Amino acid sequence: QVQLVESGGGSVQPGGSLILSCAASAHAYSSYCLGWFRQAPGKEREGVAAIWTGGGSTYYADSVAGRFTISQDNAKTTLYLQMNSLKPEDTGMYYCAAKVGSCPGKTKDYNNWGQGTQVTVS
Repeated sequence: QVQLVESGGGSVQPGGSLILSCAASAHAYSSYCLGWFRQAPGKEREGVAAIWTGGGSTYYADSVAGRFTISQDNAKTTLYLQMNSLKPEDTGMYYCAAKVGSCPGKTKDYNNWGQGTQVTVS
């Protein structure tokens, strides 16, 4: 079981930046796909970005490509999501999640989730 704890959410004006962090248990960094997801009120949860912990390959949703950057620290204990040029449509609860196997995969394939952190852009 992978334990994930997000932090770093908050309120920001359009065009601003935020960085989210996700502290992961050491076990997560053997060979996992780690992803960031978001869910706005009344909408389905959607994948934002993902990273393969083994080789560092990254994946982005079209809506955030060029604005968001997913990364992990050298110790591979923390996952980050740098969010720039934020838009009101980026508002939502942001979650980090982990899965084994292919990356980024489908949302339903992620079986370890953090509690989420709220991002509000207005």
